[in-house]
Amino acid sequence: MADDDDFASKGPAYDPLDEYQSYEDYLDNQITSTDMYYLVDVELARSLVELGIRGNGEVIKREEFEQRKEAAEQARQARLNKKPKKLASQGKNVEDCPLLQALKDREEAVRNGKLTTIVFIRDKNTKGQEVSGYIDYGHRLKTENMEPYFERKKRLMPRPTDLSFYNWETQMSTSNPTPNFQVIADNEAGLLFKNKRDRKVINVDPRARPGDNSTRTELQTHEYMQVVIYDHVTRRRS
Repeated sequence: MADDDDFASKGPAYDPLDEYQSYEDYLDNQITSTDMYYLVDVELARSLVELGIRGNGEVIKREEFEQRKEAAEQARQARLNKKPKKLASQGKNVEDCPLLQALKDREEAVRNGKLTTIVFIRDKNTKGQEVSGYIDYGHRLKTENMEPYFERKKRLMPRPTDLSFYNWETQMSTSNPTPNFQVIADNEAGLLFKNKRDRKVINVDPRARPGDNSTRTELQTHEYMQVVIYDHVTRRRS
């Protein structure tokens, strides 16, 4: 059996039980040469070790052994499957599109949780109706393949399922919370979004400050009637 220094050198995720293929192998390692001299029968020796009567230390039960082995295998599979996620904007030339370039610049930070971004878009839909809405960029990244947008095969537009949506012709209005934001409507200050991570509020009123750790950036673009990006640097509450 490896000593403590050996275990430490293998990292914090290492479990000494990784040394054993089966519970029987683990029990065999607890059996001393003296035990075998007197007991002769290896099955009997294993039973006595499992009961704690013989052996060279505290023995874990079979159930715990199997649970730890299963957890170790799951961790191993998770490490194998944990490949760096390709960015949807990677390799896409979008310099001539201010919105797509802005989204590309923010994608990695939004994906890793350092930044949350709300995109306000006002433009006409395919029916010629003027619509506007606030899009949780991080939520879209997690729930939708964004690559077609960066390839210009699809056009980013607000939907009734986004944080907030309004159709100026039909007067249809919707609002929906996301994993990142809570919508606060009917407030004297107007429409607000509360970040669920640090509880900070983003004020989208252009006449007001956007809030702590938040910035408001209006993009100059010919592709939409209006585009405004609200960035919030997220900090966990202590």
